Amino acid sequence: MITKEQVLKALSNVEEPDLGKDLVTLNMVKDIEIDGNKVKFTVILTTPACPMKDMIRNACVNAIHMLVSKDAEVEVVMTANVNTKRTGGEGVLSKVKNIIVVASGKGGVGKSTVAANLALALGRDGAKVGLMDADIYGPSVPIMFGLRGERPMMVDVNGKGMIQPMEKYGIKVMSIGLLIDERQAVIWRGPMASSALRQFLTDVYWGELDYLVIDMPPGTGDIHLTLVQTVPVTGAVIVTTPQDVALADAKKGIAMFMGQQINVPILGLVENMAYFTPAELPENKYYIFGKDGGRQLAEEMEIPFLGQIPLVQSIREGGDAGKPAMIGDEKITRKAFLDVAGAAARSIAMRNANIAPTKIVDIIV
Repeated sequence: MITKEQVLKALSNVEEPDLGKDLVTLNMVKDIEIDGNKVKFTVILTTPACPMKDMIRNACVNAIHMLVSKDAEVEVVMTANVNTKRTGGEGVLSKVKNIIVVASGKGGVGKSTVAANLALALGRDGAKVGLMDADIYGPSVPIMFGLRGERPMMVDVNGKGMIQPMEKYGIKVMSIGLLIDERQAVIWRGPMASSALRQFLTDVYWGELDYLVIDMPPGTGDIHLTLVQTVPVTGAVIVTTPQDVALADAKKGIAMFMGQQINVPILGLVENMAYFTPAELPENKYYIFGKDGGRQLAEEMEIPFLGQIPLVQSIREGGDAGKPAMIGDEKITRKAFLDVAGAAARSIAMRNANIAPTKIVDIIV
């Protein structure tokens, strides 16, 4: 007769590949049920976007067959509880488990496209995700999500009036573009823009989220400093294109986050517009802006490389039409964004398991 102890002992040989410990030690095995030859249990992953899900499931089944009974009927239920370093439950955005900034050293590298599709990909398998457009001067999220002209509602939260984010495609969305006429230019000095960002952090009712993805403005300026002075950022995703001029600016963005004053972990680098693939020749790759520049920069800076996004017409068309690539039918781009999101989720899980919580920056000298 199969026992619960035998099952646990077998599963103690299955390692979580990113965290480097076995599932039992990590307390990831729950609800073991045994009925004769039938064995059922739940494995709690660190993220619904885990790209190693199938590998872990197969390893569990093999462990039971090899170490318990080759005739066992094994059912593995895969669920997730996104890990976090934010356990205090206090401060700004206390119900948000992970705050992820998407940044670039310069404009025009497709940072907003990456941020939008990263948020959608992270939320595809059930994670609670929000997307904040912190590009005060050039908000693009309302267009990309088909929310032009719409306005958020106000809600009462414990006696305080707060802005309710819009919801689209299963994620919560907030942008300055949802509060002003898109024909108006935002002509604000730095302190006013920083004040608007603080409002998005303190006066928007985000509720409980596994991930809040923040689309930052290009460069290294006031908005970035205000953010790290207001909330503890889990980590940064850097977006670049392969050519040297973009890579040089990406280095500055990486250096800003990794500097002693800010000290925000780099979750990884995404190389956008990595190659051109025509719709009629999906197997062909044309390296218009150079080849593997982002991958080489990640190796040079010793940060994770999260993946490459191709230059495909459907990405641009989807963004303009309010239907991001992750919502469309084009398989190449969907897979590219899913791969990037999976790599980012793994990087977040490892960051939370191995690195101390990020501290809010008190003073910038």
